[in-house]
Amino acid sequence: MTEFVLVSGGHTGGWIWREVAAGLRGAGAGAHPATLTGLGDRRHLAGPGTDMDTHVEDLVQLIDHVDAPEAVLVGHCYGIYPVLGAAGRRPDRVARIVYVDAPLPRDGLSLLDQVREQMPEGPVRDRMLGQPARAEGGWRVPAPTPEEWRQWGNLAGVSEEALARLAHLAAPQPVRTLTQPVRFTDVVDELPMTGVFCTVGGTMDIAGVQALVATGNPLFRQLAEPRWGFFELATGHWPMLSAPDELATVLLRAAAGEGHRVARAEGVREGAPTG
Repeated sequence: MTEFVLVSGGHTGGWIWREVAAGLRGAGAGAHPATLTGLGDRRHLAGPGTDMDTHVEDLVQLIDHVDAPEAVLVGHCYGIYPVLGAAGRRPDRVARIVYVDAPLPRDGLSLLDQVREQMPEGPVRDRMLGQPARAEGGWRVPAPTPEEWRQWGNLAGVSEEALARLAHLAAPQPVRTLTQPVRFTDVVDELPMTGVFCTVGGTMDIAGVQALVATGNPLFRQLAEPRWGFFELATGHWPMLSAPDELATVLLRAAAGEGHRVARAEGVREGAPTG
């Protein structure tokens, strides 16, 4: 039986995977929605010292307590950062890592480091980089209001009822989880990976991956390796709320090794320097 560890994005907890987890279990898989320290029903456990290392340790403990040799780790948005950190500490327990509408973290950088380095100028970038200044008591970023949720990420397909639940259950985000760099070992770069792109209002799709690989940039060369597969979902940034059945199906297919593969850049030999 395939076991899934489900890790949500910022301000949210395991509750957001309710329908997806039901779909996975209905298909005979195991589902373990993670609630990281300070979020969901663990919001009361947060403090000024809650950081990326804390969330990585949360997942290491969860992985250690999954009663199976391996698990598929699924990270949505922010959640991919602690997923990679935990995978670096327990690579032998990881069957696959699935990025759900998530960035491609780099070892030694925080989420906000990558926003500063890679996100185009605009209001979303400004809001993200301004989070530390808004932190209550200097250590936790207030949960977004319904209107702020509309600004933070594409809500295509999310019902008003689901949006109300999102706003009601969202928790403040410990700011050090956004500013402390994530660390993971080179062995993570050998694990099977899947990218799931939410294409309604999104900024990346499979064609975009192919274009990145075609540049020959070493940062993106790995995306053409056979261990990587890709899917697209025609929905917004919150597929666990807008398309839970479709997301569950994609996760099951990813665990089985399915997914679109992209071609290597022409004229770039494996291991050859570029630029």
